[in-house]
Amino acid sequence: MTTSRDRGLADALAEARDLPDGEARCAELERIAARADATGDPRTGLAARFALVEAYLHLGERWRMVEPVRRCVATVDRQPELLDSRPGEAERLRRHQRQAVEALFGTPRVALDQARSLLDDLADRLGPAAEPVAELRCRLADHLGDEPTARREYDRWSAGDPSDPVAGCAGCAPARRAELLAGWGEPAAALAALEPALDGEPGCTDQPERALAAGLLPWLRTGEPARAARAHVRAYRRHRGERTAFPQLAAHLRFCALGGHLAHGLDVLAEQLPRLDHPADDLSAMEFAAAGALLCGLAVEAGLGGRRIHRPGHGPRPAAEVDVAALGGQLQALATALAGSFDARNGTGHQSGRIASWLAERPLAEPVPLPAEDDVEPADDPAEPGPPGEEEVAPLSLRLLTAALDARGDAYTLEPDGTVVGRWGEAVVQFRRLGPQGEVLHARAVALRRLPAARRAEAYAFCNAWNHDRLLPAAYVHDPGDGTLLLAADVTTDLAYGVAPAQLVVLVTAAVSTGAAYADAVAALP
Repeated sequence: MTTSRDRGLADALAEARDLPDGEARCAELERIAARADATGDPRTGLAARFALVEAYLHLGERWRMVEPVRRCVATVDRQPELLDSRPGEAERLRRHQRQAVEALFGTPRVALDQARSLLDDLADRLGPAAEPVAELRCRLADHLGDEPTARREYDRWSAGDPSDPVAGCAGCAPARRAELLAGWGEPAAALAALEPALDGEPGCTDQPERALAAGLLPWLRTGEPARAARAHVRAYRRHRGERTAFPQLAAHLRFCALGGHLAHGLDVLAEQLPRLDHPADDLSAMEFAAAGALLCGLAVEAGLGGRRIHRPGHGPRPAAEVDVAALGGQLQALATALAGSFDARNGTGHQSGRIASWLAERPLAEPVPLPAEDDVEPADDPAEPGPPGEEEVAPLSLRLLTAALDARGDAYTLEPDGTVVGRWGEAVVQFRRLGPQGEVLHARAVALRRLPAARRAEAYAFCNAWNHDRLLPAAYVHDPGDGTLLLAADVTTDLAYGVAPAQLVVLVTAAVSTGAAYADAVAALP
């Protein structure tokens, strides 16, 4: 097998991008970046590390992106001209820099000094009062147990510009703020912070369910157990099977434990326990284990300790039927160990103290009946208008667009600017709303496979033939300036007079199917 050492780096990078997601692709991108450093090719090295960061993010291993982000920042500092004509790439690097700092909160495998250095550098570039900087400094101080500093930075964060392109998801910011306030013992303030995510059209596809999960304990603490019960049922209906929602499960378990729904909580724990072996990060594993241990402890006190729960095998641990009392001990040991790992990295005892306080909690309210799932719909909240009927025409909106993808069962993410992005086969498809009122649906399909710049004439010929033979999508070639050619295609539909949900599903399906067919044709090129 030939490697990047045996062929041109540009060709090697193009081929590495064609590899399936996984360790082989990451290893090849690492080799290309190292080879580019050795041969004095900073442009290719930068492109390879950008691709490597995206690969790590796709694998859900954010902590691994810290070093390539650091190297990208250093490269651009030495040669800023590499991004002078590509402002979008400079903004993308700052977003990756923010994500690298956030990795510290999720795992003790990121050194504290590394994250602080990247955060200080981001503050130098954006300004210390910039919203992304204030938020990260607030969350870092809170993570370390420095509440006075966290509160000062919280005020700066709240006063910042929520549209900053380097900031995290603006639609999830209310939930992030509410989680902090709830942790500081201010449930009423936490609920007030959630109002933007619960009122009106959500700015993120994770909403309103993430906000509902963040409000579960504050509603219990402020004497609204019925509101908390409705929120739990509605949010868990989505979170129970959504891979990226694992960090929200601890809130559901704590609600069940402290709201008196112990038998139901054990059902939730039994259903979700296999996911603990493949968590989103160490923080979510620690919180899930602590919430599960609390639930098991209270269940034992209520006489439910003899119930047995199946725990699948993982690594050297065999599968077993574990009684609730024993399972609670296992989960408590895991949560305590992970908290100790964070504290050893941080040089504080804050995380261990936080987990100990969770484990010592007592029920907050008498249980109220949990509503049936069919009785809890978006229209159940009078502040939130219900969706239009399948044949009822309504203005194109982000909610309608994501509902169309949900109806198809598609996985997708939402960018800060409102772009909806998903992957179908060999294509990445981006959906945007354009026009003065967001009335134009624009779908752009990008083939995962890239061609070397030397094949430009062939790429043009391919796109011309596609446009001659096919009605949709309109194909074209884009040169990103990194030695490769990006083959893309788009479909635009004017919906100025509105669109029915059923019609939008048809339009989305057509865009996905034609975009995927186009990308498959690119992948089949010799």
